[in-house]
Amino acid sequence: MKDKGTRAPTPETLQEEQAARQALAAVGKREFLDQFQKLAKTFAADPGNPGSYSCEGCQRCANCMFCKNCDSCYHCTHCVRCELCNNCSHCVDSKSCHACAYCVQCENCTGSAYLVLCRNLSDCNYCFGCVGLSKKDFHILNVPFPRTEYFKMVNRLRKELGIP
Repeated sequence: MKDKGTRAPTPETLQEEQAARQALAAVGKREFLDQFQKLAKTFAADPGNPGSYSCEGCQRCANCMFCKNCDSCYHCTHCVRCELCNNCSHCVDSKSCHACAYCVQCENCTGSAYLVLCRNLSDCNYCFGCVGLSKKDFHILNVPFPRTEYFKMVNRLRKELGIP
Protein backbone atom coordinates (compact mmCIF):
# COMPACT_ATOMS: atom_id res chain seq x y z
CA MET A 1 0.00 0.00 0.00
CA LYS A 2 1.33 3.42 -0.95
CA ASP A 3 1.49 6.20 1.66
CA LYS A 4 -0.16 9.50 0.81
CA GLY A 5 2.30 12.07 -0.47
CA THR A 6 5.02 9.56 -1.41
CA ARG A 7 6.09 8.47 -4.84
CA ALA A 8 5.89 4.90 -6.01
CA PRO A 9 9.32 3.28 -5.82
CA THR A 10 11.06 2.69 -9.12
CA PRO A 11 12.05 -0.84 -10.13
CA GLU A 12 15.71 0.13 -9.59
CA THR A 13 14.98 1.35 -6.05
CA LEU A 14 13.10 -1.85 -5.26
CA GLN A 15 16.01 -3.95 -6.56
CA GLU A 16 18.49 -1.94 -4.47
CA GLU A 17 16.36 -2.34 -1.34
CA GLN A 18 15.96 -6.07 -1.96
CA ALA A 19 19.72 -6.46 -2.47
CA ALA A 20 20.39 -4.53 0.77
CA ARG A 21 17.94 -6.75 2.66
CA GLN A 22 19.62 -9.89 1.31
CA ALA A 23 23.05 -8.55 2.24
CA LEU A 24 21.84 -7.77 5.78
CA ALA A 25 20.40 -11.26 6.12
CA ALA A 26 23.88 -12.67 5.50
CA VAL A 27 25.66 -10.26 7.87
CA GLY A 28 27.05 -11.67 11.07
CA LYS A 29 27.14 -10.03 14.48
CA ARG A 30 30.59 -8.48 13.95
CA GLU A 31 29.73 -6.98 10.56
CA PHE A 32 26.42 -5.68 11.88
CA LEU A 33 28.08 -3.93 14.83
CA ASP A 34 30.75 -2.44 12.53
CA GLN A 35 28.06 -1.01 10.24
CA PHE A 36 26.15 0.29 13.23
CA GLN A 37 29.26 2.10 14.53
CA LYS A 38 29.80 3.70 11.11
CA LEU A 39 26.21 4.98 11.11
CA ALA A 40 26.54 6.24 14.68
CA LYS A 41 29.66 8.21 13.78
CA THR A 42 27.85 9.96 10.93
CA PHE A 43 24.99 10.77 13.31
CA ALA A 44 27.28 12.42 15.88
CA ALA A 45 28.78 14.80 13.35
CA ASP A 46 29.62 17.63 15.77
CA PRO A 47 32.56 16.74 18.03
CA GLY A 48 32.02 19.84 20.23
CA ASN A 49 28.48 18.70 21.00
CA PRO A 50 28.68 14.91 21.56
CA GLY A 51 25.70 12.90 20.44
CA SER A 52 24.02 15.98 18.97
CA TYR A 53 22.63 15.93 15.47
CA SER A 54 22.09 18.73 12.98
CA CYS A 55 22.57 21.57 15.46
CA GLU A 56 23.93 24.95 14.37
CA GLY A 57 26.10 27.27 16.46
CA CYS A 58 25.61 25.38 19.70
CA GLN A 59 28.31 25.14 22.36
CA ARG A 60 28.87 22.53 25.06
CA CYS A 61 25.56 20.76 24.33
CA ALA A 62 25.03 16.98 24.33
CA ASN A 63 22.47 14.67 22.75
CA CYS A 64 20.47 17.51 21.17
CA MET A 65 18.85 17.65 17.74
CA PHE A 66 18.02 20.52 15.40
CA CYS A 67 18.89 23.27 17.90
CA LYS A 68 20.45 26.63 17.06
CA ASN A 69 22.84 28.80 19.07
CA CYS A 70 22.24 27.05 22.41
CA ASP A 71 24.77 26.73 25.23
CA SER A 72 25.23 23.85 27.68
CA CYS A 73 21.93 22.12 26.94
CA TYR A 74 21.22 18.39 27.16
CA HIS A 75 18.78 16.23 25.24
CA CYS A 76 16.84 19.14 23.69
CA THR A 77 15.28 19.37 20.26
CA HIS A 78 14.41 22.33 18.03
CA CYS A 79 15.44 24.91 20.65
CA VAL A 80 16.92 28.32 19.79
CA ARG A 81 19.27 30.45 21.94
CA CYS A 82 18.61 28.43 25.10
CA GLU A 83 21.08 27.95 27.94
CA LEU A 84 21.43 25.18 30.53
CA CYS A 85 18.15 23.53 29.51
CA ASN A 86 17.51 19.80 29.42
CA ASN A 87 14.84 17.63 27.84
CA CYS A 88 13.18 20.68 26.26
CA SER A 89 11.55 21.01 22.87
CA HIS A 90 10.89 24.06 20.69
CA CYS A 91 11.92 26.59 23.37
CA VAL A 92 13.38 30.00 22.51
CA ASP A 93 15.62 32.30 24.57
CA SER A 94 15.04 30.24 27.72
CA LYS A 95 17.41 29.38 30.55
CA SER A 96 17.65 26.52 33.07
CA CYS A 97 14.37 24.90 32.03
CA HIS A 98 13.65 21.18 32.37
CA ALA A 99 11.17 19.09 30.37
CA CYS A 100 9.46 22.14 28.85
CA ALA A 101 8.02 22.71 25.39
CA TYR A 102 7.27 25.83 23.38
CA CYS A 103 8.50 28.22 26.06
CA VAL A 104 9.73 31.71 25.14
CA GLN A 105 12.02 33.82 27.33
CA CYS A 106 11.44 31.62 30.37
CA GLU A 107 13.74 30.73 33.25
CA ASN A 108 13.84 27.90 35.82
CA CYS A 109 10.60 26.29 34.61
CA THR A 110 9.87 22.56 34.86
CA GLY A 111 7.39 20.25 33.13
CA SER A 112 5.55 23.13 31.49
CA ALA A 113 4.46 24.17 28.00
CA TYR A 114 3.45 27.28 26.08
CA LEU A 115 4.91 29.75 28.55
CA VAL A 116 6.04 33.28 27.69
CA LEU A 117 8.15 35.50 29.95
CA CYS A 118 7.73 33.17 32.94
CA ARG A 119 10.00 32.33 35.88
CA ASN A 120 10.02 29.41 38.32
CA LEU A 121 6.87 27.65 37.07
CA SER A 122 6.21 23.96 37.56
CA ASP A 123 3.68 21.83 35.66
CA CYS A 124 1.96 24.85 34.09
CA ASN A 125 0.55 25.42 30.62
CA TYR A 126 -0.36 28.59 28.76
CA CYS A 127 1.00 31.21 31.12
CA PHE A 128 2.26 34.69 30.24
CA GLY A 129 4.43 36.79 32.54
CA CYS A 130 3.93 34.55 35.55
CA VAL A 131 6.27 33.81 38.46
CA GLY A 132 6.28 30.95 40.97
CA LEU A 133 3.12 29.10 39.93
CA SER A 134 2.56 25.36 40.14
CA LYS A 135 -0.06 23.30 38.28
CA LYS A 136 -1.82 26.31 36.76
CA ASP A 137 -3.12 26.94 33.25
CA PHE A 138 -4.20 30.09 31.40
CA HIS A 139 -2.68 32.72 33.70
CA ILE A 140 -1.37 36.20 32.91
CA LEU A 141 0.71 37.92 35.59
CA ASN A 142 -0.43 35.16 37.99
CA VAL A 143 -4.12 35.97 37.37
CA PRO A 144 -6.35 33.19 35.97
CA PHE A 145 -8.24 33.82 32.72
CA PRO A 146 -10.86 31.85 30.79
CA ARG A 147 -9.26 30.12 27.81
CA THR A 148 -10.72 32.33 25.06
CA GLU A 149 -10.00 35.54 26.94
CA TYR A 150 -6.45 34.34 27.65
CA PHE A 151 -5.66 33.97 23.95
CA LYS A 152 -7.12 37.37 23.09
CA MET A 153 -5.05 39.04 25.81
CA VAL A 154 -1.88 37.17 24.86
CA ASN A 155 -2.23 38.12 21.18
CA ARG A 156 -2.52 41.78 22.16
CA LEU A 157 0.38 41.58 24.63
CA ARG A 158 2.64 39.81 22.13
CA LYS A 159 2.08 42.56 19.58
CA GLU A 160 2.65 45.35 22.10
CA LEU A 161 5.77 43.72 23.55
CA GLY A 162 7.15 42.67 20.16
CA ILE A 163 7.24 38.97 21.00
CA PRO A 164 6.71 36.70 17.98
